[in-house]
Amino acid sequence: MSWLGKKFPAPIAKPMAPFFIAVSELWADISWGLGIIVMYGVNSAATAMANSEEFKNDPRNPNAKTPKQADKH
Repeated sequence: MSWLGKKFPAPIAKPMAPFFIAVSELWADISWGLGIIVMYGVNSAATAMANSEEFKNDPRNPNAKTPKQADKH
């Protein structure tokens, strides 16, 4: 599992910032723990989707198993 790598160039933390702020206002002591748990879940879901049959050979997937094209020279 790649902890810091992106599967697809989509913003995750920025759109979820209001939810993290709402959690931090309610439970100030455990908000970072909940945020880490949410980010772990998002990362697990992204990894599972990137490795699924549907997206395994997608050219946008950095882990795609597509063969390299030969040089045209």
